[in-house]
Parts: sequence; structure tokens; C-alpha cells
Amino acid sequence: MSMQGPSEMGASGKLEKWDRVADLSKISVPTLVIGAKYDTMDPAHMEKMSRLVQHGRYLFSPNGSHLAMYDD
Repeated sequence: MSMQGPSEMGASGKLEKWDRVADLSKISVPTLVIGAKYDTMDPAHMEKMSRLVQHGRYLFSPNGSHLAMYDD
């Protein structure tokens, strides 16, 4: 599973197989993961990432894009 989840953006070379998902469980600080309807990063994938972090929370921005904290 890539960090961006399903996306039209692609990676090649050294980044093609870059995957830090196993490291998410090591994050112990409270973490807010934001997903947005118009983001290139899949909101469902962002929600899954929030569950992999020890103290993760998820916020969905129905009108947001990649900078949802400014859009919505």
C-alpha cells in the first residue's frame, strides 16, 4: 500500500516501492489525519492511515481539496 493510496499520481525509480505504512504504528503523538472529497489522496486511505497511528483521529472535509484546512 503506497502512502498516497489509489491516486492518478504515480511514482517511479526509488520512490516506486517506497512504503512507510509499517512505521505509522510507531507514531505516538496525537495525530489528526484529514481527508477531503477533492484531494488527489483517497479519503478512505487517509481514514485507514488514521487508524494505524496510535492516537490517530480522522476528519473528512466534504468541500476540501489537498489543502482542506484552507478550502472548507
